[in-house]
Amino acid sequence: MHVSIFAWIGLIAAVGALLVVDLFFAHRHADRISLREAAGWSVLWMAVGIVFGLVVLATLGGAAAGDYWAGFLLEKALSLDNVFVIAVLLTSFAVPQALKADVLTFGIVGALILRAVFIVAGVALLEVFHPALYVMGALLVVTGVRIAYKDDDGEGFADGRLMTWLRRVLPIGHEFKGDKLLDREHGRRVVTPLFAALLAVAMADVVFAIDSIPAVLAITTETFLVFAANAFALLGLRALYFLLDGAAQRFQYLHFGLGALLVFVGAKMLTEDVLHIPTGVSLGVIVATLGAAIGVSLLVTGRRERAAA
Repeated sequence: MHVSIFAWIGLIAAVGALLVVDLFFAHRHADRISLREAAGWSVLWMAVGIVFGLVVLATLGGAAAGDYWAGFLLEKALSLDNVFVIAVLLTSFAVPQALKADVLTFGIVGALILRAVFIVAGVALLEVFHPALYVMGALLVVTGVRIAYKDDDGEGFADGRLMTWLRRVLPIGHEFKGDKLLDREHGRRVVTPLFAALLAVAMADVVFAIDSIPAVLAITTETFLVFAANAFALLGLRALYFLLDGAAQRFQYLHFGLGALLVFVGAKMLTEDVLHIPTGVSLGVIVATLGAAIGVSLLVTGRRERAAA
């Protein structure tokens, strides 16, 4: 599929403009976004991502649009897990409410940059070394099984080896100093908890990029579509955080859905050379699996809350 330079310019300009709206204009009082406002913006950004698929449909055809929609929905599903991990990290570092928006902004921009780098590297690797397809597929299957087997709502990452290493090697101060990143305590130079939180979110971005990019590459290896799916999936991540913050327990079966999706796309990658799964089938599996996981979670937790009332 040939994508002109003008299409790339248009995509980057559109994503850039929407990102500015999302991060700097959508929430003027970002430290106190209401649940209703967060829900409204989340629905709007979801609609924007879906509507872009119509642009792809009109310009690049039905096959490309199907690949984009499947990739977008898959990345949007994985971003839910990303949000839960960020929520745990912000709680772990006791980030004040007034600073959460800044940390989230850093996390979103960092995620977009990292995923752009991983997309280019992943596509290039598959072009020059085809067996990498099987390595990525196996990685996705293992990751999917791990996610489905153990649901920690982000606590495993916050208490894992990376975070233990971070706390060990960094001289982290005891108090936040506004938006300062460096400070002095007892005569020695330390990093503020804000700096540590930003670094932790950056580490989480790397981990999620490693998981999500191979997943979307199982749908399509067209760089334009992969980047568009990731970019539009990340829009609205801040609103999604304020919508889902503290609600991880309501989605107690989501990890089964996410794990099943990663196993599915991993198996799709592993069998691509002998069995081609049509995009329509992939799209249907993604929608059905994600819908079932969210629906069952809300149904079960709703019944428990009514029983306890």
